[in-house]
Amino acid sequence: MNRLPLIVLLAALLAACDQNMDVQPRYSEYSRAPLFRGSVLRQPPANTVARDDLEREKAVVAKPALSAALLARGRERFGIFCSPCHGAGGDGTGIIVQRGMPRPTSYHDDRLRAADDQYFFDVITNGHGAMYSYAARVPPRDRWAIVAYIRAIQLSRHASLDDVPADQRARLESTP
Repeated sequence: MNRLPLIVLLAALLAACDQNMDVQPRYSEYSRAPLFRGSVLRQPPANTVARDDLEREKAVVAKPALSAALLARGRERFGIFCSPCHGAGGDGTGIIVQRGMPRPTSYHDDRLRAADDQYFFDVITNGHGAMYSYAARVPPRDRWAIVAYIRAIQLSRHASLDDVPADQRARLESTP
């Protein structure tokens, strides 16, 4: 018989636990907050570094060494992200251009062949003209791989015999 008051008390306490997260008081992101004397969005404390920011910054600044693996990765990423607009050969005749989007400048244009690698990296990062930013979609190392592959595409169409190493040049010249 002593358990009945305890069970009734416990049931009353559990009935009071009807808190729902949907009805909790909160601020809208861009509203004013009297507690903070300004916006709800707060500036991070001085010298705060977000997780992985240092590694990401190193990858942005440090261009990786050219290798076959980097070019293979660049070719794969170019095919995924760039070829729908720029085309497989980089001449600006991708599938969406055929569907009415503005035609991007060909990578074989003299102005783009003379541009430095950082220019291409910045365009991939920030976008340019009708092209939007790929910073959130393509990590920095893959952006450098795409830049290396763009240079390979440019070189493939505009190379001369002087660009071939001397030991391989003789073999090319002897081939009928």
